[in-house]
Amino acid sequence: MSTKDFIEKDYYKVLGVPKDATEAEIKKAYRKLAREFHPDANKGNAKAEERFKEISEANDVLGDPKKRKEYDEARALFGNGGFRAGPGAGGGSFNFDLGDLFGGGAGGSQGTQGGTFGGGLGDVFGGLFNRGGTGTGPRTQPRRGQDIESEVTLSFTEAVDGATVPLRMSSQQPCKACSGTGDKNGTPRVCPTCVGTGQVSRGGGGGFSLTDPCVDCKGRGLIAQDPCEVCKGSGRAKSSRTMQVRIPAGVSDGQRIRLRGKGAPGERGGPAGDLYVVVHVDKHPVFGRKDDNLTVTVPVSFTEATLGGEIRVPTLGGPAVKLKLPPGTPNGRTMRARGKGAVRKDGTRGDLLVTVEVAVPTELSDGARDALTAYAEATEDHDPRAELFQAAKGA
Repeated sequence: MSTKDFIEKDYYKVLGVPKDATEAEIKKAYRKLAREFHPDANKGNAKAEERFKEISEANDVLGDPKKRKEYDEARALFGNGGFRAGPGAGGGSFNFDLGDLFGGGAGGSQGTQGGTFGGGLGDVFGGLFNRGGTGTGPRTQPRRGQDIESEVTLSFTEAVDGATVPLRMSSQQPCKACSGTGDKNGTPRVCPTCVGTGQVSRGGGGGFSLTDPCVDCKGRGLIAQDPCEVCKGSGRAKSSRTMQVRIPAGVSDGQRIRLRGKGAPGERGGPAGDLYVVVHVDKHPVFGRKDDNLTVTVPVSFTEATLGGEIRVPTLGGPAVKLKLPPGTPNGRTMRARGKGAVRKDGTRGDLLVTVEVAVPTELSDGARDALTAYAEATEDHDPRAELFQAAKGA
């Protein structure tokens, strides 16, 4: 993919959101599309797999406020693939240091690794821009490993307390047969086209140049003299592995967790990619969740709600707690058991929100029926709907 194509890729269009979309809107759009086009739900569908990759790539940029800002600035700067000079620039060329915008100092220091930015927009553009190098010899650049995305389903209790789960992942890793060189004998030669850099430069006007991946070595900087039969000279082979992943306590349904350096290994000393885990949480038959608080609905009798008393309330994974029910407690009232909720990021716990539900008996003994009849006669002067009708007339 050329630099021009990359800059012109509209991530907002990929996710179907406007350019002024909020973080919540971007997150919601990503979740919906990711579930629709996830490879597990579209087995054998190459188009769905490619669409899922586009969605994930767009979310990696737009879902990160810093990367999104830099991406917007880059598109505004380059427009339709070409640099747009500011007022008064005229038709002449001038020097412009991309480091001022993308991070890092001017010029091509050794820390840039021949065009890969060490942070900032470098995570997004992956070294597509060339700030030039002072070395004259061939250099084979490190390559960052691919990011991997996986999904895991937790029980309600595991999501609240945290859990360590096994994840089986498939990714492109250095070929074991050729030790990642792509050459059967482990002696690849430096690509003569890009002189080992993996990139070729082209003039972009305005005093700077743009680079594209070298088509001859496919961006590797090396060409196999005797291609490996396993990886066909690419140096990469598909591999599966099982990893024990710790899911932190307090995760919510649909949350996307980033584990740095847990993705596919890099090449030639490059850093590993990241692992993104989308968490799904099963529902609990008794408890619910509202942010850091847990919720539970507790039935009480008519006499308990009327006369008051003490009720026992279950907690998630712990002993029951006792709550004092005030006399005259209405149906639907919510009380709070502090410290009995979900785990927060700082290690403290939220609360358990207890909603009272007055239970109406469906069967009555003769004694109970007589008692309720006597109660109805004793309170026949009280009309609970009087205020309702009065308000309706005054409206």
